[in-house]
Amino acid sequence: MATRRLTAFAALGLTAVVVLTDLATSAPLDPFRAPPAIALGSGQATSGAHCAALPGQ
Repeated sequence: MATRRLTAFAALGLTAVVVLTDLATSAPLDPFRAPPAIALGSGQATSGAHCAALPGQ
């Protein structure tokens, strides 16, 4: 039981360190430059995801 608890706390601690390091070193997000979460019917082409990697015509 002690090993499971130690592993759980170590995983949570490592996750917290990664999140805090990311928050401390990254620039704040600009919501006006962010792409829309759902762009159905917006006319914008897909980019940067697996759905954008369709084979050429």
